[in-house]
Amino acid sequence: MNSKEEFTVQMKRKVAEIEEILKEYLPKPEGYQKVIMEAMEYSLMAGGKRLRPMLMRETSRLFGDETEALCPFMAALEMIHTYSLVHDDLPAMDNDEYRRGRKTTHIVYGEDMGILAGDALLNYAFETAPQESLKIGRALSVLGRKAGVYGMIGGQVIDVKETGHAVPKDVLDTIYELKTGALIECAMMIGAILGGAEEEDVRKVEKIAHYVGIAFQIQDDILDVTSTEEVLGKPIHSDEKNQKTTYVTLLGIEQAQKRVEELSNQAIDLLHQLSGENEYLEQLLIQLIHRDR
Repeated sequence: MNSKEEFTVQMKRKVAEIEEILKEYLPKPEGYQKVIMEAMEYSLMAGGKRLRPMLMRETSRLFGDETEALCPFMAALEMIHTYSLVHDDLPAMDNDEYRRGRKTTHIVYGEDMGILAGDALLNYAFETAPQESLKIGRALSVLGRKAGVYGMIGGQVIDVKETGHAVPKDVLDTIYELKTGALIECAMMIGAILGGAEEEDVRKVEKIAHYVGIAFQIQDDILDVTSTEEVLGKPIHSDEKNQKTTYVTLLGIEQAQKRVEELSNQAIDLLHQLSGENEYLEQLLIQLIHRDR
């Protein structure tokens, strides 16, 4: 890839393509319960990097041509990610009023509809992802596990339980591995599975995504301290407000930045061990880890 500008142009185009896919799979707002469909759309179409469906698509391209099964899985994973954000913002959890530069779902629709919109997105994800053929069965298994009590939800549980007091590094690593890393692993593993990767390569992809997920969350810790609300589009110092242990509070900014660099190098080194090539995917991983928002 010739330049950062070229990468940025490509990324904007790919995000726009994903936005159209998401719109295609949203339920139409109709019936007496249409307010929940409207809240689902408000939440899902709030913008953002669309990291997870993009990683899924680009990882799939490492191993073969795009299949018809890919787009519904891309939409399903973004629905699951969005539901987690809607619930994270609720008063009982992080109690945030803004995300991605606009009011959070429960502020616009009320706390009751915020809860139900998250529930609806999670359930609709499994209505969206198709349920036939061996590859799709494997992909659904990964989707369910990485989103559930052994993945993202498990990480949320530990995060909520351990908020308000200091936690040791092994607990913090577990939170990051599950709450943030699991859906990134899910995205890339499903991409590899649907792209026709062998089991050994799927495991390598899972490890790449593991490194990326941890680095992504540590960078989030750093930005929560060093960035501004205008740049991030959400409140800063929220970890401090919620008395959460982070890599910054545990190790300091310099050591946290060093760990991000180490994890980034490990991810890219392992990516180079795969037989397929996708220059955009490599640049995407680097940009995501070293992002400024």
